[in-house]
Amino acid sequence: MFKKETKVQRITTMAESVELPSRLAILPFRNKVLLPGAIIRIRCTSPSSVKLVEQELWQREEKGLIGILPVRDAAEIKPLGPVVSQGTDSVDQSAKVLGGSSDSHKLETKKPNDVVHWHSRGVAARALHLSRGVEKPSGRVTYIVVLEGLCRFSVQELSTRGTYHTARISSLEMTKTEMEQVEQDPDFIMLSRQFKATAMELISALELKQKTGGRTKVLLDTVPVHKLADIFVASFEISFEEQLSMLDSVDPKVRLSKATELVDRHLQSIRVAEKISQKVEGQLSKSQKEFLLRQQMRAIKEELGDNDDDEDDLVALERKMQGAGMPQNIWKHAHRELRRLKKMQPQQPGYTSSRVYLELLADLPWQRASEELELDLRAARKRLDSDHYGLAKVKQRIIEYLAVRKLKPDARGPVLCFVGPPGVGKTSLASSIAAALGRKFVRISLGGVKDEADIRGHRRTYVGSMPGRLIDGLKRVAVCNPVMLLDEVDKTGSDVRGDPASALLEVLDPEQNKTFNDHYLNVPFDLSKVIFVATANRMQPIPPPLLDRMEVIELPGYTPEEKLQIAMHHLIPRVLDQHGLSSEFLQVPEEMVKLVIQRYTREAGVRNLERNLAALARAAAVKVAEQEQVVPLNKGMRGLATPLMENRLADSTEVEMEVIPMGVNSREISNTFKIASPLIVDEAMLEKVLGPPRFDDREAADRVSTPGVSVGLVWTSFGGEVQFVEATAMAGKGELHLTGQLGDVIKESAQIALTWVRARATDFGLATADGINLLEGRDVHVHFPAGAVPKDGPSAGVTLVTALVSLFSKKRVRSDTAMTGEMTLRGLVLPVGGVKDKVLAAHRHGIKRVILPERNLKDLVEVPSSVLANMEILIAKRMEDVLDNAFEGGCPWRQHSKL
Repeated sequence: MFKKETKVQRITTMAESVELPSRLAILPFRNKVLLPGAIIRIRCTSPSSVKLVEQELWQREEKGLIGILPVRDAAEIKPLGPVVSQGTDSVDQSAKVLGGSSDSHKLETKKPNDVVHWHSRGVAARALHLSRGVEKPSGRVTYIVVLEGLCRFSVQELSTRGTYHTARISSLEMTKTEMEQVEQDPDFIMLSRQFKATAMELISALELKQKTGGRTKVLLDTVPVHKLADIFVASFEISFEEQLSMLDSVDPKVRLSKATELVDRHLQSIRVAEKISQKVEGQLSKSQKEFLLRQQMRAIKEELGDNDDDEDDLVALERKMQGAGMPQNIWKHAHRELRRLKKMQPQQPGYTSSRVYLELLADLPWQRASEELELDLRAARKRLDSDHYGLAKVKQRIIEYLAVRKLKPDARGPVLCFVGPPGVGKTSLASSIAAALGRKFVRISLGGVKDEADIRGHRRTYVGSMPGRLIDGLKRVAVCNPVMLLDEVDKTGSDVRGDPASALLEVLDPEQNKTFNDHYLNVPFDLSKVIFVATANRMQPIPPPLLDRMEVIELPGYTPEEKLQIAMHHLIPRVLDQHGLSSEFLQVPEEMVKLVIQRYTREAGVRNLERNLAALARAAAVKVAEQEQVVPLNKGMRGLATPLMENRLADSTEVEMEVIPMGVNSREISNTFKIASPLIVDEAMLEKVLGPPRFDDREAADRVSTPGVSVGLVWTSFGGEVQFVEATAMAGKGELHLTGQLGDVIKESAQIALTWVRARATDFGLATADGINLLEGRDVHVHFPAGAVPKDGPSAGVTLVTALVSLFSKKRVRSDTAMTGEMTLRGLVLPVGGVKDKVLAAHRHGIKRVILPERNLKDLVEVPSSVLANMEILIAKRMEDVLDNAFEGGCPWRQHSKL
């Protein structure tokens, strides 16, 4: 390995005639060329180079010549000379030869089997200085050699001698007679003058820059011009190809032409650098002048007693703005606003608003982003499983996004919309996404928002204007790539002040939010790095264009089994911790949790379940706090300097009161309370704390105990629910009465149901003969209980028909069967939505059989297998199928049917 330095100095051997032997030892230079006239310093450490220097230079009394031959790797270019598959040395490409300066260069030994290409021409060199050293502790011998390039040669034959190479060569230098003839050539004379003029300009430029160059000027008068070309070119940083081209220029005219071009190029680069330097110095001078004037102004204000810290604040604000990383166009706008602010007095009306605006620009995270965790899919999945139970579809979608981010880090983030009833974990899911990604989390509540300015901000012309909630949220988290939750996106309204949902179209569109324009900022802000997550209870209120920009993921309610697992692993530990308890004080067995789920809560989520568990924890906390237990005195108790306490401590080692040191947490405080045994929740405690059971599995059986009642399944914003439909007949004029706060669609379904039953009355044995009016002399009243709750939708069609058939036939509907589906006048059963929520609702109410439209069979894939295993799903294509499954033993009037 070589470390090498090149330098320009006065060559005293230029006029000497060099006797060039026919064979020279060859020292390879990798990707570097030594030109005649240049002086180079190398450090030899590789075995081959050490052997060459030792035999050819160190052991000889008269220092001989060696050949310097450029080589390069086979993978770089096509071969230009002989190919050898042996170890060679390499040279870095940063050589400089200028004004006596030197840079070291390292030659690294390649692997023995590396193929290198030898250039066909090289330079003979002699040693000007030679020193030997030994490295410690390895004991390896190294040499430092200073070489001087003398003349060009051509390689005729390359061979090896031991560990290094030798070559049979022939000189490429002209004789003295040939050179005198060339010097008489007019073209050569013109090129010589042009080269010297360019070289003189370069030297003059270097004198102004480095205050040196006297020694270099002497070379122009004492050294032949064709030798000067090599010396000047050796001092520049040029490419390896240009160095080889210069080495191959044997003709003096070609050499001068190339050297003139390279010297001129170097001269132009120096002039450009000097011009840039002058501009920078001019700007610095202007800044220094402004600083001096400001210091004088500050001194004048101090003399006048008008000094304040406002100017210092503006300087700090400007420094903060410079470090905010604003884009160039926004920085120009902000800097123009800052200059205007500096000219204003603090008492002027617009001063405060302008300053608040600039502080907002400085606080916004234009380029500042949170460092994401290493995307470990297993760790992310484990984190999601620890935070949430179930929700496999949602977790899988998050893992898919993380996998895409791992393969493509700059992938565009999705816009997810979690739709589901309250209490199923939509908001906490968004927080878990941020934790899995290692990003900050910000929540923006849109419930009840009716003003578009809440999204886009107010214009600065208004009094009390402020930015929108999005920009304000980014300011609070101070990063440009958080996970932003748009909570309750389905509860936005609209009035004369605008439509916030329409303003969200730009926010949630990946093609538009790169240049989101807040009215207050009045400059574009990039929201493309933000991951948006929206939540909603229902999809219907969301405008279709906004819904189209989001990926909707439905979160149905939990099954009782899932609620049990959530309670045991998440809710109970959290409730105990919130009330200062632990398992040492209160234990809730699984059976009691099941009773709470079945008898006290019927909901899609787990909020009421958590409230009931909290009630049990509060009851336990009262018992623990009221129980008086004598505790031993802790060593950390503070001393109380009262005679009464001293006497009590002297009489007994126990006290009824303990002073807790400051800084002790609640868990340590709770440990000071002792009870004989933990409280175990049982049925008696449940009824005492929570009251009598609110729900009973026999509700459906009790409600369907008389004819004219059927059980339907409906979907609400709180998840699926069981809806009873009651029908009764009375003397009247054949009218249909509907009650229960019903919508127009469900009223039309009731009319269709009654019409179908009247049309098929004879077929089902409800009338004795054709033409008999089923409603003659009587009215029918259909009621939907829970009249305070608005109801609408077509899915109650089959339930209404079943209730009417039960009424007219005086046959009871099975109490363990619920149904849903829309029907037509021809008796076809059409599919409905919300099947998963409806089946879960039936499961919560203890219903074992569910009748579904045939085309809803595909929706059962989303229902948990544990629920389907405990239920019987009945498929209906026509209304007759529904009636056949709704009554015990099938339709009792089937023998009367003509179908």
